[in-house]
Amino acid sequence: MDHSAADGNHRTGVEVIKDKNGVSQVLLRSPRGASARVSLHGGQILSWKNEWGEELLFTSSKAILKPPAVVRGGIPICFPQFGSRGPLEQHGFARNKMWTIDDNPPPLQSIDTKGKTFIDLRLKPSDDDFKIWPHSFELRLRVVLSAEGFLTLVSRIRNVNSKPFSFSFAYHTYISVSDISEVRVEGLETLDYLDNLCNRERFTEQGDALTFETEVDRIYLSSSDAVAVFDHEKKRTFLIRKNGLPDIVVWNPWEKKSKAITDFGDEEYKVMLCVDASVMERPITLKPGEEWRGRLDLSVMASI
Repeated sequence: MDHSAADGNHRTGVEVIKDKNGVSQVLLRSPRGASARVSLHGGQILSWKNEWGEELLFTSSKAILKPPAVVRGGIPICFPQFGSRGPLEQHGFARNKMWTIDDNPPPLQSIDTKGKTFIDLRLKPSDDDFKIWPHSFELRLRVVLSAEGFLTLVSRIRNVNSKPFSFSFAYHTYISVSDISEVRVEGLETLDYLDNLCNRERFTEQGDALTFETEVDRIYLSSSDAVAVFDHEKKRTFLIRKNGLPDIVVWNPWEKKSKAITDFGDEEYKVMLCVDASVMERPITLKPGEEWRGRLDLSVMASI
């Protein structure tokens, strides 16, 4: 992408740029050299790099980078529906709307921004949104990059209407891995899960760790607030911490399904894994004036 057109700065370490299609993106940089890039199209995290410039998120080489397409990779924001079960398009409409930079967000006391680089985005429903989902909401997203290069996402959804509404939600996180057959996920042991490959039949995880030898598409229910993804070949571990997001969706399309996805390379299933902090099984219901908050903390460390 061409990042030559700069709009200016909102605060230290934050730059607003435009891609070749004229879509504004926010580039966050930590003092040590880590970075994150967020598109105002969908509020989507497109890139997260460590201080050595290594990309930590997967984006398909066949991803369509021009709206209204959603980029295949990074971290799309799925709201007010995650998945295909429901009245809306798969994964909802928030990931395909233009967000705005929020210059005056209400206080968020639960997160310390001292020494951190961050940006606040906001999405409000359009007239077209009301036609397909007739609810008045305000969705705010704070993206924080710590001095250590760790990434935090905090979403707040407020009901500003006179009638309750329900929604599901996910940070649809595409992790970059070296070889899926050498990856294991810990923190899911003994959990019940719904298997999307078996018509959502319910099972219990029996293994000490989840490993990958074929397609996986599971919804782990009421998971712990910390899940670890071990990449043996790169000797690094992703730690996924979450709050307000009870479920974890784990997805890898494997060989056959990869070939059927137009914006996904035939062999790219080998170098990616989706581990999504989400609200799936029991949607959130907000009464007028109520607010829901969900938080995701992503960190990476060296492992043996």
